[in-house]
Amino acid sequence: MANNNLAAQVVNEVKKSIVGKDNVLFKILAAILARGHILLEDIPGVGKTTLALAYAKALGLQFHRMQFTPDVMPSDVTGFSLYNKAAGKMEYQPGAVLCNLFLADELNRATSRTQSALLEAMEEGQVTVDGESHPVPDPFTVIATQNPVGASGTQRLPDSQLDRFLLRLSIGYPTPEEELELLRRRQYGRGMDGTARVVEVEGLRDLRRQVDQVHVDDEILRYIVKLVNATRKHPQIIQGASPRAALAVMSVSRAAAFLRGRDYVVPDDVQSLWRDAVAHRLLLAPWAEETIGAADIADAALHGVEPPRIR
Repeated sequence: MANNNLAAQVVNEVKKSIVGKDNVLFKILAAILARGHILLEDIPGVGKTTLALAYAKALGLQFHRMQFTPDVMPSDVTGFSLYNKAAGKMEYQPGAVLCNLFLADELNRATSRTQSALLEAMEEGQVTVDGESHPVPDPFTVIATQNPVGASGTQRLPDSQLDRFLLRLSIGYPTPEEELELLRRRQYGRGMDGTARVVEVEGLRDLRRQVDQVHVDDEILRYIVKLVNATRKHPQIIQGASPRAALAVMSVSRAAAFLRGRDYVVPDDVQSLWRDAVAHRLLLAPWAEETIGAADIADAALHGVEPPRIR
């Protein structure tokens, strides 16, 4: 198996800024290695911005952050054309999204037009301004945060936009012990200054290439297909997991296997990230929303499908 020590070093550096939450840190790095985007859904103040900035520092990525308020315009995200009098022509002025790691903070407070400005960059790896396409840097990852739906000034993200996120995660409150350690660190001024660069951009590209070499047996592929189909047959679902969801589960399972030191995927890799990769893509029937959640249906599919035995 290719050496994954660099990935472990990245996580250890991030831990210098984030207390606890090892499982969330593992999943976020898996998503980055799988070339996916992450949606963090949580209340304000639990460390979402700190987490994104820590990963940017450890991975040597150019980092931009944008606070998505209702007055943010699509051109603020994608960029705009400005007339250069000396050159006698219009010139492209890059927007905030032209970076390696873009933090879209409180995405569900912005207007639908501004939210949709991210879609092309997330899906196609480019932005189009005045009919001209501009590629985003490679690597490129979006970490978006959203406040719980129903909080002041928020709106629900469209299903088409949710489907672009590889994983939806929640950091949650720290334990009392973790919160005590957080206070101790900040009391002595130990914050983001402790996070050092582990790899350069090319190092991340190399890690991704190694993840691409992780083998997925046909039995595992059939297992993923059965799981996805189980969501589509649930009586309380009007929209099950799409083929994009199946691809997401496969890609992030390969990254999980790599981070665990294997060059092949086992059922546990699929199971450990199944809910995070699928639940946000499920659309419940309106009459079912008060009695069951999308995560419950994802769990039901997982429990109802027999995993294969990989020798």
